[in-house]
Amino acid sequence: MLHIAQKHLLRAATIGLSGLGALGFTPLAAHAVEIQRVVSPQGIEAWLVEDHTVPIIAVNFSFKGGAAQDPDGKEGVTRLLASTLDEGAGDLSSEDYQARLEDLAVSVSFDTGKDYFYGTMRTLAPTRDEAFDLLKLAINEPRFDTVAVDRMKTQLAVGIRRQDRDPSSIASRNLLKAMLGDHPYTHPTNGTEESLGALTSKDLADQKDRIMSRDTLKISVVGAIDAETLGPLLDKAFANLPETGDLKPIADIKPLAGQKVTASLDVPQANLLFGLPGLTRDDPDYQAAFVMNHILGGGSFTSWLYEEVREKRGLTYSTGTSLSPYDAGGLMLGSAATRADRADETLAVILEQFERMATDGPSQSELDSAKRFLIGSYPLRFDASGKIARQLIALQNAELGIDYFDRRNAEIEAVTLEDVKRVAKRLIAGKVPSVSIVGPSEG
Repeated sequence: MLHIAQKHLLRAATIGLSGLGALGFTPLAAHAVEIQRVVSPQGIEAWLVEDHTVPIIAVNFSFKGGAAQDPDGKEGVTRLLASTLDEGAGDLSSEDYQARLEDLAVSVSFDTGKDYFYGTMRTLAPTRDEAFDLLKLAINEPRFDTVAVDRMKTQLAVGIRRQDRDPSSIASRNLLKAMLGDHPYTHPTNGTEESLGALTSKDLADQKDRIMSRDTLKISVVGAIDAETLGPLLDKAFANLPETGDLKPIADIKPLAGQKVTASLDVPQANLLFGLPGLTRDDPDYQAAFVMNHILGGGSFTSWLYEEVREKRGLTYSTGTSLSPYDAGGLMLGSAATRADRADETLAVILEQFERMATDGPSQSELDSAKRFLIGSYPLRFDASGKIARQLIALQNAELGIDYFDRRNAEIEAVTLEDVKRVAKRLIAGKVPSVSIVGPSEG
């Protein structure tokens, strides 16, 4: 029997965009949207936003255990798994499976982060049953045919070689190594050409069994489907997965501040990345840190970094900071790109703004402006079905609760100037950011 245990309103929905755009992006009406917690007859849980404005259904799902779960020597196996699950399944070869998706105007895809493995499906409502059939095959009966696996390995190897020449990728890799040492988060998500080349179909099947299990499964569904219809379809796609996986424990990160690493590359300008220890998403100070970061570098055209580094001095086209809360710990990261001969000057101005935030903090008017923007712009995350589905998965993984949409803006509004100054001292005071610079050797 289908159970609908709980309903909440997503009050942030706004007037949808004109036109549908890509499949799965559904204009939503300008009214509160009901979020339902649906439990299928076999116990599969999903969060559902039912919307019949247009006949499209967006499904997002995740499993705990991303690229940080790659076994030693098999770096890149989770990324390769994401690339091959839809390359043939059941009795359908890669070509037949992809042709079937195209004929039905269905999209099925997979991806991985450090902590989570993700999947998506987009379908028109009239072909939902066939779409769930195809999703079931990809999740439960992937073929991992040698020809398809080798083709995906070749594509990933091309990407690895491209990243090895990309200054931002090199700077990011070097910064994480400097801050986190040999933590699994620093291992290349795409693997190396050597590790990728050694992977086999059995490696993919083994990794699938380790991370794709019901105990960590999170699902969100948005679009033209009701709870009674959704329940059996959830069972069709997910009920046959193993109850538990085999995840290895990931140690908490202990980020180092004050590190500096440089690398020479024949590029026109220097790329700067910098970082400090941050916060996990469940930290009581997270919302205050979120507001503080917006003022410091997250607010694009209104942030201190943008004003001081670009507008006043013309040192860079873009610069900013962000909070990166991982399951094993948080980071506060930033970036800038500038002329090689002005890299030191750019970095000095950035560090001045960090010190200013830790010492003085923002003014009340700056805080009020930041909160108005963060509250007013929040509905833009919910103007399409795909966006809502992604947000629902993120909230489930962060364990923020089905009522978070009702609480979020009030939590931002409740942040005081004292809160921002306190969290700035906690995160920044007495610390020098670790820095990674990649650019031409001259300058």
